[in-house]
Amino acid sequence: MANVSCVSMRGRGMLITGEPGSGKSSLALALLDRGAELVGDDGVALAEQDGQIVASPPPITEGLIEIRNVGLLEVPTTSAPISIIINLNPDAERMPLGANEALLLGHPVPQVDLYPDTPALPLRAEAALEIHGQIANTA
Repeated sequence: MANVSCVSMRGRGMLITGEPGSGKSSLALALLDRGAELVGDDGVALAEQDGQIVASPPPITEGLIEIRNVGLLEVPTTSAPISIIINLNPDAERMPLGANEALLLGHPVPQVDLYPDTPALPLRAEAALEIHGQIANTA
């Protein structure tokens, strides 16, 4: 899946979507600074495993994250089951009643739209994971 970024926090994948230039890589970088691990930047490989959608690093850009105005940074990567989709949307609702739902390879996944232009974005994304994210199967 192209034009997405993905990180894993505490074993739970956060798929970051949005328009080009919306800040997907910047959010991923900020989440890495908060303890997340990179799955993929500007693309991920998705597969169904044991009833979950698992994101893995794409072979072409594995281990690389773009830092706008700086260049590419090499970082370790991991794979993770997708627990939530964070959609960067400048028209995000201020106080939604809950998470939306998106289909990913035919499986429903919680989706939260977040306003991208705020310094609190990584905190909001992490809170969305805790409040709305699915718990990964451990079986």
